[in-house]
Amino acid sequence: MKDTIISLLEGAVAALKHQGVLPSDLNPTIKVDPTKDKAHGDYATNLALAMAKPAGMKPRELAEAVINALPASDAVQKTEIAGPGFINFFAATDAAAQIVAQVLDCGDTFGRSMIGKGKKVQVEFVSANPTGPLHVGHGRGAAIGDCLCRLLEATGYDVTREFYYNDAGAQIKNLALSVQARAKGFGPDDASWPADGYRGEYIVDVANDYMAGKTVTADDREVSAIGDPNDLDAIQAFAVAWLRREQDLDLKAFGVEFDVYFLESSLYGDGKVEATVEKLISGGHTYEQDGALWLRTTDFGDDKDRVMRKREGGYTYFLPDVAYHLDKWQRGFNTVINEQGADHHSTVTRVRAGLQALEVGIPKGWPDYVLHQMVMVTRSGVEVKLSKRAGSYVTVRDLIDEVGRDATRFFLAARRADSQLTFDIDLARSQSNDNPVYYIQYAHARVCSMLRKAQDADQPFMHDLALENLALLDSDQEKAVLNRLARFPEVVDHAAKNREPQQVAQYLLDLAGDFHTCYNAVKVMVDDDATRNARLSLGLATRQVLRNGLDLMGVSAPEEM
Repeated sequence: MKDTIISLLEGAVAALKHQGVLPSDLNPTIKVDPTKDKAHGDYATNLALAMAKPAGMKPRELAEAVINALPASDAVQKTEIAGPGFINFFAATDAAAQIVAQVLDCGDTFGRSMIGKGKKVQVEFVSANPTGPLHVGHGRGAAIGDCLCRLLEATGYDVTREFYYNDAGAQIKNLALSVQARAKGFGPDDASWPADGYRGEYIVDVANDYMAGKTVTADDREVSAIGDPNDLDAIQAFAVAWLRREQDLDLKAFGVEFDVYFLESSLYGDGKVEATVEKLISGGHTYEQDGALWLRTTDFGDDKDRVMRKREGGYTYFLPDVAYHLDKWQRGFNTVINEQGADHHSTVTRVRAGLQALEVGIPKGWPDYVLHQMVMVTRSGVEVKLSKRAGSYVTVRDLIDEVGRDATRFFLAARRADSQLTFDIDLARSQSNDNPVYYIQYAHARVCSMLRKAQDADQPFMHDLALENLALLDSDQEKAVLNRLARFPEVVDHAAKNREPQQVAQYLLDLAGDFHTCYNAVKVMVDDDATRNARLSLGLATRQVLRNGLDLMGVSAPEEM
């Protein structure tokens, strides 16, 4: 309906140009939005207000001219001028109801589009160090990143999901030392415990499996333990593989999988870090100071220059990040989205600056970033801080075990990424209308129940009869559902374009609310066949859109609750 109104307004503007009412070079952006108050129609535009000054007319006067120039259409019942010059559109009931036929015809593809035109997009998310179980912050990144991938795929993009393993550096050494200490029988309270050692119970499990000579199979490697507590390299290889396997199992339990696992260590093994350094030096963007090698990132928008190679030797973490993103670019990903925690905020500018300094044609502002804020987990109003397994934080598996995958995914992705999130375990477990996941899934299950009741009453849904009588869906409550259904494709496109999966979550909550209100106000199982089937078709269309939206969130659509 929105596209129809935009098309009508485009026709009106063209006619007014031809009449000389509007300047011939005026090309306004036509914006049409759903109204908040249905007393003011179904859609509204500020077009007359936007064009009044260049047209040299009063907004209300121009609004009247626009209305008079609108092409004839059966889709619009009437128009009204409101306030200083807004134009309100009231959709014809039978035209609005045709969205039911469209939804039923499209099925699982309703809401999908090809605005991406098959363009390649790489989304990197989670990218946790293989030093422990995935914490709830990783879970938020996983939920947002996976939902974003689903949205991009639904809008026609060719998406590659990538996980970057930081399997090199000081943290990995600390992991190996921690496992070694456990393998030798030491605990965190012993004087010989590593200063920055990991204290979680999982370290005991890794050490026990290593000493038992077990074999672990991770995504790209199989490592067998040799059981020697003095061989630190062997311990490190085994511990990294062990934790990579555990993280992979956690992600699969969360419904998240990846196409590519990229290892930081490969950047050194393939010489890509050194090649990046040589490229930056040859480009004249580096200098030596205090025994360290610096990059002039201030030439590219950073607030200060950055050290690439430390005085004592070894590279800072930002350099392999630049090498890694150069590799992404060379793999043909012109669009890259990094979903990371807000603690990566300071790396955005320096990585982009490093890429600009390479002078290989990478555009400014590449790659894109979606940064999520921290998550606080509460139970009975009190913050939950510790997991026995992890020792210092709440894990993703803790939440899945507590409230299930559906609630965990929805809760973690249903808020703007840049807003802090409180994960209320009690709310997520509750079977009440206050729980948004339950509320949405119950709407889907309610339609299924409605259809079963019709079948049991020997009044099964009749598709053709329903579509012949969609004009009977004329109550305010039914029209609210119809208008909400019609907005779904726009919501999907907008959410994908703005990298905001939470828009889909909010839409589903609104649609469920509209449906529950309609269900309580309008009786479905009436004697009249035409009315009953028209109302059943509205339920079927609602069920389909709820299912499509929940799929974008990675959440199931149960038929019974």
